[in-house]
Formats: sequence, C-alpha cells, structure tokens
Amino acid sequence: MARASDPRALARQLTVAETALRDPATPPELVSVAGRTAQVAYLALLDRPDWDAAVLGGVPAPLQAVVRRNTAAGRELRAMTSRPPTTIPAWRIVEPLPAPQLRAYYAEAQRRFGVPWSVLAAVHLVETRMGRIVGLSTAGAQGPMQFIAGTWTRYGLGGDVWNSRDAILGAANYLAATGAAEGTDTGLDNALFSYNNDSRYVQAVRDYAALMQADERAFLGFHAWQVYYRTQSGMVLLPTGYESSRTMPVQQWLARQPR
Repeated sequence: MARASDPRALARQLTVAETALRDPATPPELVSVAGRTAQVAYLALLDRPDWDAAVLGGVPAPLQAVVRRNTAAGRELRAMTSRPPTTIPAWRIVEPLPAPQLRAYYAEAQRRFGVPWSVLAAVHLVETRMGRIVGLSTAGAQGPMQFIAGTWTRYGLGGDVWNSRDAILGAANYLAATGAAEGTDTGLDNALFSYNNDSRYVQAVRDYAALMQADERAFLGFHAWQVYYRTQSGMVLLPTGYESSRTMPVQQWLARQPR
C-alpha cells in the first residue's frame, strides 16, 4: 500500500479511511481495508512531525482528536526502541480471531475483573496486534498478551498462556490486582506501568483505549492492523503466513520479497 507523498495527500488518506471505519454502513471487507490504510498513513506520519500541522488542518474537525491520539500513541511506542534491530524476529504471523469473538472475551474479562474492555483491547493491540504475532518477546514473554512465565503462573487462573481467552482473562486479573480494580486513573496507570515499566507504554495504551472507548468502531480498524516491524532498514511488513524458527538478517528477508 503506497504511502502519501505530501501532507495534503496524507490528510485525504486519513479522512477517507477514518470516515469509512466510523460508518456503520461500510461493509466488513472495506472496514479491514480502511483499517490497514489508516495504519500505513499513521506510520508515514510518525516519520514526519513537520507534517503534523498540515495534516491536522486537512482532516475534518471531528477527526482531529483521532489523528492526534493515534499519532501520539505510535510515537510513544517508537520512542521505546532506542536502536532498531538488524534482524527479523523468530515469529509466526497468523490471522487474529474474529473481532466479535475477541470483543466478547474483553467483555467477559471486564465483567469479572472490572478492567475496561477497551484497555484490554489496547494492550492486546500493542503486545501482539491482537494475536497476529505468535512468538516470544525479547524478554521471553509468551502468548497473545505477552506474559513472563512466573507472572502467568500467579495470575493466569490455570489457563493456557497461548489461548486468547485465557490470556485476556489473565491480563485482566493481573491489571485488576495491580491497581486497575480501584476504578481510578491513577490505579489504571499504575497497573499498566506494572505490566510494562515504561510511562510511554502506559500513555500509548491509554490513547488507543480512549479511541476505542469514544467510538467502538475504532476497534474494528485496529483489528485489521498488520504487523510492521521497525528495523535499521526501515519498516518491514511481516505478512500473514510469515514463519521463521530463528532470527534472520533484514536484508536476507528483503531479498526474498517480490519487487
């Protein structure tokens, strides 16, 4: 999917994509296209803070907060990586579970533990693109919600860390136990910081959650987001079907891709 070449084109791209996402009349297959289009547009904007004013000025007023939050979240997460890697990870990329099924799991977890569904969805998005990434983190975290083994043993409710429902319930249990059950902003921030000890992570999750809480259809757009991996050679798309049992040099991966 081609990136916009100037801020006016990027504003048009975001306007079309975000408007389609929020329209209940948009067919499901076009919602996915709109979600992926928005993702590519936001990735382009992350690299061009000098475009911010022009892009925000080029989208309708109701979408300005949406663009602002998405961009802020992406930049917070990007800032967490000081030096992009030169290798592609040993992951498997799969299709996520259907959006209604995941939404039901988030709702169940909210009922049981009091953690907002949108927060769980945002953590899921940030950690593994809602289950697209199957593999270990650099710290050895596992499953769709990325648990360290000891933490899972304590909070996983005896479930399977690789099972989406079990992992979402385990994450809700953990977040509730570390502050989210207080029902306050401070409690939720403390819980998210415990989940990942970086204030930038906390803010990014809060931004994505706020977008979904404000308009639930934003969840459908995020559900369509693909796995783009930032490397020293730039952003690399790891498509559904990608699988490698070991890391490989970025240039080796790129050489295999059709031009």
